[in-house]
Amino acid sequence: MRRLWLIFSQAVTVTLAVVFVVSTLKPEWLPAPASGAPPQVAGSETSSEPSPREAGAVSYAQAARRAVPAVVHIYTSKAVRAPRSPWAEDPIFKYFFGERFNERPQRAAGLGSGVIVSAEGFILTNNHVIEAADEIEVALNDSRKFKARVVGRDPDSDLAVLKIASPGKLPAISFASPGSLKVGDVVLAIGNPFGVGQTTTMGIVSALDRTQLGINTFEDFIQTDAAINPGNSGGALVDTQGKLVGINTAIYTRTGGSAGIGFAIPVSLARDVMEQIIQNGSVTRGWVGVEMQELTPELVAAFNLPDTQGALVAGVIRNGPADRAGMRPGDIIVAVADRKVSTQRDVIENIARQKPGTGSRLKIRRGNDVIELDIEVGKRPTPKIAQD
Repeated sequence: MRRLWLIFSQAVTVTLAVVFVVSTLKPEWLPAPASGAPPQVAGSETSSEPSPREAGAVSYAQAARRAVPAVVHIYTSKAVRAPRSPWAEDPIFKYFFGERFNERPQRAAGLGSGVIVSAEGFILTNNHVIEAADEIEVALNDSRKFKARVVGRDPDSDLAVLKIASPGKLPAISFASPGSLKVGDVVLAIGNPFGVGQTTTMGIVSALDRTQLGINTFEDFIQTDAAINPGNSGGALVDTQGKLVGINTAIYTRTGGSAGIGFAIPVSLARDVMEQIIQNGSVTRGWVGVEMQELTPELVAAFNLPDTQGALVAGVIRNGPADRAGMRPGDIIVAVADRKVSTQRDVIENIARQKPGTGSRLKIRRGNDVIELDIEVGKRPTPKIAQD
């Protein structure tokens, strides 16, 4: 009996050793599993291991494929005055170098991004990308290059529209529906950071309706952690369907690179400005000529006010609409055209919606009294281009 058990043990050991060697060196010799699925062999083309897409991995390749062709690179240049040499008037210096040394033309170059919004060649970008430039060149994703002209610009929202002449229709981006974006949505930022070439980065919407950042007069930014770097300005922020949700504009950084806080102008504001520029060459907004500041708890206590609703008039521009209507510094605007206002931003936006040349009624608090002023709304002046 002991001998039989020994033989059985040896047979089982040998069998297991043979199976191990075969499964390691020649797994195809073994029968297929009962389910009928082919054996999983590393490196084999018949492996049943699911691909990343089949395993549930997320890819945004389709969104990028739709949006990338509509994002362009913008190269700008402008003439600048060369610094005059301190030796310019020296006779010996003039003898050897002549006057031409001090008259060498110099040009400053810049780069940014833009988005094709029309198959006819209209391109939406940031105003600061093309501001003061006297030459603008646009490079498409297919490497074609075109000279561009400025259709119009709006410094108050930091937006501008360019136009290029293409022999055929261009790949225009699709716009997302206003209000469709939510905090936590995945977004892609597309542009030309640092001039390295077309780049797509991914992040989420960190916040909406960011204001009081001191970037633009009219602020309503999307905040995102998608990497935005110098050169991305004017590029596209798109959703997971490849539709435009914003125009990349600015970043918060202490080093010059992305710190995970980027800002984009929402598509609702961008589209409104774009349409006005294409139709009229500029954006027309109402203006009454006052300087305002927010009501803080300290100001409420100082003026003995019931609450912080409204905006304090800190200054009145002489001979402006508000001055002619009798507004004074220290007044508090609490309503515009029968709409209550809570903040300085509310006042600016409600006045901006008024058509220049029309009358509007502002309700103000002056001391213990609440009075109404009838004002003829003026046209908001366009900020001048800064010259070097």
